[in-house]
Parts: sequence; C-alpha cells; structure tokens
Amino acid sequence: MTDSTETPATTPSSTITMFSTTWCGYCRTLKKQLDSQGIAYREVNIEEDEASAAFVEGVNGGNQTVPTVLFPDGSTATNPSLAQVRERLAATS
Repeated sequence: MTDSTETPATTPSSTITMFSTTWCGYCRTLKKQLDSQGIAYREVNIEEDEASAAFVEGVNGGNQTVPTVLFPDGSTATNPSLAQVRERLAATS
C-alpha cells in the first residue's frame, strides 16, 4: 500500500473494510445487510484505488473478486454472508 493515508492496515481496529465496485450486486447486498445490523465498515472502491485493487488480488489468487472483507485481525473473506461476517467479528472481539 503506497501513497494512501488510510490503508487497510490503518483502518480503525473495530471496523471492517469492504472492498467493492459500484456495479457489484453482491457488494450492494452485503452493504444493506451490514447497515441493517449496525455493523460499521469502511468501503473502498477498488476501481478507484490501485493499491486496494492490488491488495484484493493478493488475497484472491490474482483475481479482483468483490466483496472482499478485511477484518480487524487482518484476516479476509471473499463474498462472505452476513452470518460469516458476524461470526468472524465475534471471534476477533
């Protein structure tokens, strides 16, 4: 990650980061679910941030698969369900 003041590594420890695109239906669905449950997240559009696109590629075997979620403990999940996000957050708190 270069030239960015807030990278995944500097995201507040209680917040997940969701890497997405504007056209991704799975991203829109997960955002709605997170919002409805009051789960805080930071959204990063990988089409507008090359460093984040490279991060997503790095954790997805070279693919820009979204949504990719980065959890406070540094682990990631690709296209997770709301239940999976809640499980991971519970395990890291």
